[in-house]
Amino acid sequence: MTGAQVLLKGLLQEGVEIIFGFPGGAVIPIYDELFKQSEIRHVLSRHEQGAAFMASGYARASGKVGVAMATSGPGATNLVTGIADAYMDSIPIVCLTGQVPRLMIGRDSFQEADTTGITMPIVKHNYLVYDEYELPIIVREAFHLARTGRPGPVLIDIPKDVSTAEIDLNRVKRRELRGYHPVYEGSEEYLDRAADLINDAQRPLLYIGGGVIASGAHEEVRQLAEAGNIPVAWTLMGKGAFPESHPLAVGMLGMHGAAYANYAITSCDVMIALGVRFDDRVTGRLETFAPEAKVIHVDIDPAELGKNRTPLVPIQGDVKQVVTQLLPLIEHRPRMAWHEQIAQWKAAYPLRIKGEEDGRLKPQHVIQALNEITKGKAIVTTSVGQHQMWAAQFYRVEEPRRFLTSGGLGAMGFGFPAAIGAKFARPEEEVWCITGDGSFQMNLQEMAVAVLHKLPIRIVLINNGYLGMVRQWQQLFHEARYAETYLGGVPDFARLAEAYGAAGRRVEKVEEIIPALEWAQEFTDRPVLLDFRVAQEENVFPMVPAGGDTGRPLLEEPGAE
Repeated sequence: MTGAQVLLKGLLQEGVEIIFGFPGGAVIPIYDELFKQSEIRHVLSRHEQGAAFMASGYARASGKVGVAMATSGPGATNLVTGIADAYMDSIPIVCLTGQVPRLMIGRDSFQEADTTGITMPIVKHNYLVYDEYELPIIVREAFHLARTGRPGPVLIDIPKDVSTAEIDLNRVKRRELRGYHPVYEGSEEYLDRAADLINDAQRPLLYIGGGVIASGAHEEVRQLAEAGNIPVAWTLMGKGAFPESHPLAVGMLGMHGAAYANYAITSCDVMIALGVRFDDRVTGRLETFAPEAKVIHVDIDPAELGKNRTPLVPIQGDVKQVVTQLLPLIEHRPRMAWHEQIAQWKAAYPLRIKGEEDGRLKPQHVIQALNEITKGKAIVTTSVGQHQMWAAQFYRVEEPRRFLTSGGLGAMGFGFPAAIGAKFARPEEEVWCITGDGSFQMNLQEMAVAVLHKLPIRIVLINNGYLGMVRQWQQLFHEARYAETYLGGVPDFARLAEAYGAAGRRVEKVEEIIPALEWAQEFTDRPVLLDFRVAQEENVFPMVPAGGDTGRPLLEEPGAE
């Protein structure tokens, strides 16, 4: 078999059903073999970054490993943002890149780039295949690494002559991965200590993140919360890991989290941190983050234990396995005073829309209406900016893998291609993309993919004419000097969608929101874009300024509290 044939055989053995990619000279042999077969589907993106985000959306929605492919040089470098996004959010993807022939490596050959060197800081592992007989082993290892332990991206860089080389499979040797043995079960000693802390706590709080979703531990976490009568708060990446309608649900923490969630974590006496990394967007200034809390931290990656906050009880292990071990040790406690305090904060500091009576179309109105018509059951993707935070605040999710967003990297342009990947992963589900006029223009070319494949993705475009989150910071902290954040020269997005063959509609009044969303739901054979012309200088509140105290969020513009 040729290297390209061996590669495809390996992908099939790993259960790959779809590849998102863009061809070029160094991967022509691989694409030639793809053309000859029908078991693996290929989706042609219109930009390699789009392919990486599609693979990420596929992985986030399905829990499977997403696959993206690009050629050498610029093809590979265009994948970098998507790879970094997957690395920051611990998303399992495998990226296949072409490389110039082995004898031409290091000679500044046409479309040559040091892909493994460039991506080394943003992958879980990467490979440059110098020996064609290593290829089948590498494919197997790559998928194993991507999906086990703390998930993440793995890259395989394949020189063109490796793709065309003849390989005698009888000569392929097996090998074991040395030094890679993730720990899944928690230490009994530390589990006992954690249980004692939880059972004795007056004000415990579960602080959960993306690791809960990655490990499939949402049901176990719900059982833990109910067993101990423990309130639950979550990070942006943990949204969906706990039902938002549950009586023990507190809300999202952090920079734009609910004020009552931040007050709760500031006041808790025992913090049970599950699958989180104490990100700066959650903690603000570390010295003032939950200052009285005794911390129990569970994570499968030992590098996260003590990295930002030193736990009293560090437990290395898979969240699902550790919580399963912990459950029999937890005793039910009433903790009435603690629950009453949280209820008082919720009543006093609700998420609200300032100035609703002025009649202007607000982004929050749109998100609330979307939540109403979908009942929170749709898969929602977002790009990055103000719309992302409004979506996190006002779109209520009951299940995991239904809110997909770029968390750690904060990559604009993520939402729409991720929605395409999610729709391919779960075609029976309703998929909505919430994006901004700045983010959408970064990857709007992928509209061609959605139209070509007749994907009924519904796009909610929050159009305020600005790079909204940067403008908000400029307004609040730089005396409203809006340096290069006004987006002049934007197209008529609804007409642009129609030019691609999608459906489009502009919405400018509050009373038009529900009819427009229901209209979008009528289309089943093409994407739909709704261009919501919202108030231009609406801000996202609450807000904890970078490096600020999470116990003292800004509830509105400084001086207006």
